[in-house]
Amino acid sequence: MPDLVLYQPDIPQNTGTILRMAACMGITVHLIEPAGFPLSDSALKRAGMDYLERAALQKHVTFEAFEDWRESEQRRLILLTTKSAKPYTNVTYLPNDLLILGRESVGAPQSVHDKADERVTIPMVEGVRSLNVAISAGMVLGEALRQTNGFSPRLNG
Repeated sequence: MPDLVLYQPDIPQNTGTILRMAACMGITVHLIEPAGFPLSDSALKRAGMDYLERAALQKHVTFEAFEDWRESEQRRLILLTTKSAKPYTNVTYLPNDLLILGRESVGAPQSVHDKADERVTIPMVEGVRSLNVAISAGMVLGEALRQTNGFSPRLNG
């Protein structure tokens, strides 16, 4: 199934929400360090509630270490960004895609843009900056799971 990737997240509540969603959907979250908060932060635990123990979290100490892992696994990287004109619904997702989200404060650096196989955006009305990163993750992950039939069989019944 597709996985979510968080590039140096800033806000523990968003990371906790994403980890909770990942636990519920049966996917892995890859976290590229450093995070802008201690990963044992109480806000992260509060947002993830009792789902954190069920969440699959894989940490990568740098983007370069993540890239080495990704290349060895031959997985495609899809960047969610406001700096793209391609709607997320206009992509054919593959079961092993990695959906990467940038930092809440500044997005993803150019080095991440350069490594992405696809760059997609969520179309929004004129004059707004961006959606919350956890909401964005849920929207795009939902589409990727729909396309790849990635929902767990226990959810489809």
